[in-house]
Order: sequence, then C-alpha cells, then structure tokens
Amino acid sequence: MSLSTQLPKSTIPRRVIHARSAVFAITRPRLPLIASASPCPSASTSSRTSSLSQSRSISTTRMKYATEATFDPDTVERATDEVDVCIVGGGPAGLSAAIRLKQLEQERGGDELRVVVLEKGGEVGAHILSGAVIETRALDELIPDWKDLGAPLNQPALSDSMRFLTEKSSFPMPHPPQMNNKGNYIVSLSRFTAWLGEQAEALGVEVYPGFAGAKVLYTEDGKGVKGVVTGDVGLDKDGQPKDSYEPGMEFHSKVTLIAEGAHGSLSKEIQNKFNLREGKDPQTYGLGIKEVWKVRDEVYEPGKVVHTLGWPLDYKTYGGSWMYHMEDNMVSLGLVIGLDYENPYLSPYKEFQRMKHHPFFANILKDGQCIAYGARALNEGGLQSIPKLNFPGGALIGCSAGFLNVPKIKGTHNAMKSGMLAAETAFESITKSASSQSDSEAESEIEQAPIDMSGYATALENSWVYKELKEVRNLRPSFHNPLGLWGGMAYSGVDSLILRGRVPWTFRNKVEDYAHTKKASQVKPINYPAPDGKLSFDILTSVSLTGTNHAENQPVHLRLPDQQGSKAKHTEINVSDYAGLLGRVCPAAVYEYADAEGSEVDAEGKKFVINSQNCIHCKTCSIKTPTQDIKWTVPEGGGGPKYTIT
Repeated sequence: MSLSTQLPKSTIPRRVIHARSAVFAITRPRLPLIASASPCPSASTSSRTSSLSQSRSISTTRMKYATEATFDPDTVERATDEVDVCIVGGGPAGLSAAIRLKQLEQERGGDELRVVVLEKGGEVGAHILSGAVIETRALDELIPDWKDLGAPLNQPALSDSMRFLTEKSSFPMPHPPQMNNKGNYIVSLSRFTAWLGEQAEALGVEVYPGFAGAKVLYTEDGKGVKGVVTGDVGLDKDGQPKDSYEPGMEFHSKVTLIAEGAHGSLSKEIQNKFNLREGKDPQTYGLGIKEVWKVRDEVYEPGKVVHTLGWPLDYKTYGGSWMYHMEDNMVSLGLVIGLDYENPYLSPYKEFQRMKHHPFFANILKDGQCIAYGARALNEGGLQSIPKLNFPGGALIGCSAGFLNVPKIKGTHNAMKSGMLAAETAFESITKSASSQSDSEAESEIEQAPIDMSGYATALENSWVYKELKEVRNLRPSFHNPLGLWGGMAYSGVDSLILRGRVPWTFRNKVEDYAHTKKASQVKPINYPAPDGKLSFDILTSVSLTGTNHAENQPVHLRLPDQQGSKAKHTEINVSDYAGLLGRVCPAAVYEYADAEGSEVDAEGKKFVINSQNCIHCKTCSIKTPTQDIKWTVPEGGGGPKYTIT
C-alpha cells in the first residue's frame, strides 16, 4: 500500500472497512508515534506504525459530502481492525495486562495473539501522575529481572516518618504498619510507565499513544462489548469537519480491557450499561496535587519519606500531604484532599500553595526550584466501592475499578496485579473459545457470544490484592463521623495497629462526594494569602509547568447537557447556591464564572466560561460539581498534560 492510499470514497450507506492484518488506519503524523514512547520499538511495531499512517486520511469526495450536508459522525466510514485483546489505557494496569498476555503466548509457543494498547497521551507515561512510592510485589512477579532490564527504580526508600501539623509547628505521630516503606522505591511513575511500554513493545504488543478510546462498541444485541472506537480528529468547536478531519477507527476485539484510570468516561458508561455498581458503595475520591522541586544539597536526604496530617485542613476535611526525596536532589511534594469536603469556598490548589509556607516544608524548599506540577483524582472508596469487575466481552482493571490502598497510599502494585490476573483469564478464555469452535464458526464474529471474564473476578478475590484491601476496608470510611479527623485517627489507630481488619463489621458509605457539599450560606468563606512567586504560585504559572496542550478549535471536551437552557441552569445554581465552586475545585483554572452584561449573561450576572485548553485531565469537575452536569469526554488524542518526571 502506498503512502497516498485513501480510504474508500463512498459514505452512504455506512459500511465497515476490515483490516485483519497489520495494515490499518489510524496514525496521525503530527503526533508522537510509537518511536517517541520507546527508543527501541520492536520491528513489528514499527512496521505496524508505518502502515497505520497510510490510510488515516480521507478523500476529497468525503470531505465535500461532510461540508455540504449536516455532518453526522455516525455515518462516516471507519476503518476497523480485528484484534484479540484491546486495552484502553497505557498505564501500569493496562501495560501489565498486555505484557502478561504476550508472556503467556510465549509460554504456550504461540505468536499470533494480537494485543493492542490505546493510550490517549501523546507518549506512554505522558498522562501518568502519582506520589509515587512503589511496592515492587507485582513487578517482581511480572518481570523478575526488572533491575537487569533497566527499570527506572533508582532510589530506595530509606526512612519513614509521619507528622501532625499545626499552623506553625509539627509533631511526630505513630507510624501505621501499612506505611512501612522498607524495600520500596521512590520513583517517577511517568518514567516507570514509559519503561513498561518499552517492555510491552519488545514482546510484540502494539502500543499506540495519541489515540483515545472515545466510544464503546456493543454487540448487535447490545448485551456485550465488542471493542471501542478511537476519537475523531480535525473537528472544529462546532463539531464540523475541518480540512484536517480524520475519522476514528473501530477496534473489534475478543476481549476489551478498560484501564483508563479513576473516573474514566468509558468506565462510567460500561458500569451504567451493565449495572456493575449494584450492591456496591459509591466510589469516593481524593484530589492529589503535586509539585517536584530541585532542592539544595544541605537539605536533600535521598530516600526520605514523610507523610503528614492536620494543617492546612480543618478537622472536618479528610486529607494529608507527602514529601518524598527522589534521586538527583529532587523532592516530590503533594497534598491529597478528599472530595467529600463540605465548604464550597475551599480551593485544593490554594490549600496546597499555602501549605508550602509551613516551616516544615519552607525550610526544605527555600532557594529551590519548582520544576513540575500536576493533579489527578484518585479512588478512595476501597473494597466496598469496587464495582463488579467483569462484563460480557471484557473487564475493568486498575484504577478504572479502584484498587488504591488508601492507608498505605499506594495502588500501583494492586493495579498491575489486577491487569495480570485479567490477562490470565482473557488468555485462557480466548484459547478455550478458539479450540471449541470450528473454523467456519470462528470466522463469524457476529455469531460469537461475548467472552466470559468472570474468572477474573474470582481470581482477584483469591489474590493478595483482595486480602490487602479487606484488611484496611474500614480505615478511610472511619473518618465519616461527627468528630471527623479526630474520630477517624482514633479508630484507624486501633484498627491498623491491633485489630488489623479482623472485625465482623464493615463501614459503609452511601453518599456521593458532591452530595457532601454544603451551600455557601451555611459556611464561612476562606481567605487565602496571595502567592509570593518563590514558594507559592498563581495557578496559571503552575499549569504552564504541566506541558498541557490541546489542538486549537476542537470541540470542547467538558460538556453540559445538550439541552436548551442548560448553561443558564448550571450557572444559576452553582453561583447562587455554591459560590462558583468549580472555579475553586479545578486545579487548572478551566472554569470561570466571569462578570458579564447584557446578552452575555448566563445567570446571576455571570457568564460561565470553560477554558478547556487548560485541562490536565484530573476528572475532578465531573466528580465534585453539585449539579452533576459536567460530562468529561476525551479530547483529541495526544492532547493534555505531558508529565515526564512526575
């Protein structure tokens, strides 16, 4: 196929273009390709990437149709590819699943299992943000020789401490056993994930950064999942095709693994479609805000791990901070605030900025340089909030399900293990399905029933992941009590140090995070100090450190309901009742309730403005908005932050 090859020109009626081999249509030359995610991609992956770029363009005839008629993306022809396993999300869970699948294939002597990983970040690891101290338990199982293979785990954790902060002082606290970091490593999770991507490619996994899973494909009867569609590229803000328009592609898969991370758009859809949350507690979340600093030699203590409770948060607000001394004089500093907080005047970003002026942190950061910033919502619900893990044709893995151990402040090892277990179930199910079908039956995709992934849920319940989460199941929910922080600390101390979760009760949570928010009339405003430009910064300065970029003139991916009056309704309620909460909770200045006059007024003398180009994909807005009318969808693939050292 030559580089000038075009997709077929007809657009009516809609039909599917099959591409069963490595020749399929979806790479955008202007975005980083596989080579940018790995310096040494496999030859097979490189050839697929080259083929990928050959048929992504659309013909003049199609563009003429699209511009002369009302454009409907559902009528556009889309190239399709049939694969064995399609994994949506190139984080630790998704890549661990991909690696394990190819390992199993090699163990069985095969070489035909097609595993595709779709990653919305422009590079593998670009959207990965975490503390992060890694427990290597899952990595040891997955890649025992990871040290020899150059995994970027270079700084072991050498000391642990926990402190309680008042406004001016700090005091040592007992250290819960879950927070023991002996044998763990302080890492850049972004770099570690990029390394996992290299290992996956070396095994023959097809990793495609810059391509977001935008839509779920269901079976003809709607009772199962048969794959996903990647996002269209080249639509303008009104959803009309530009000259650069390129349709997304359909991936039809025997098994679809959703590994988008916390509060992913496809995860939410699938959970609702298949009622996966029935009998489960609502998922609860925290917002983690992080900076990386280069500090002076005299204050740098490689391997030092510190966690804090207390100031700047009040006793009613769950949260805490960390400070990890990484390699090369770098310090990771962050604050996590539970999104079940009550006061709509609270700004997580500004709480973090003023926290750095506490003497405990200021003495470390003085004369240092802030070199990176980021933020991300994380699951805090624990065992009670994990949904049913499997659905017809696939499963939820990693933070799409929610395996974070909140008291341990770690989840990467659990996410990786969940991906490995899902891979083992998928491999056995695919192998069994293939051996039980005749050749003629195997060729009929429509007639095949979706693969049953229930074995994954059973395997997870029998694993160390389940045991670990069951032991700490009551610690985070214990903070939902009239005494707040004090009651939670008292119960957690007894449970973690003595009871170890061996109790007949399980604390439940039935309230969504947004529902905890009080009206502005019920609370007091919070006055935050102005940033000094040395230790604390204005929010746009911080956003500039994320490397965030979105293509211009594309559809806004943060959406209100497509109904007349939705913008006015949102503005009226959120301004009059909640003092414009979105303008404070967002850690990237995406939302504004700007003063307006005349026809520009949406409600309450304000115009609701969405600066979607600032979005760092934290998902907080759709979690905390009291009116629950913000829908987070994927922007064009490759857009968003570019984390490298975080």
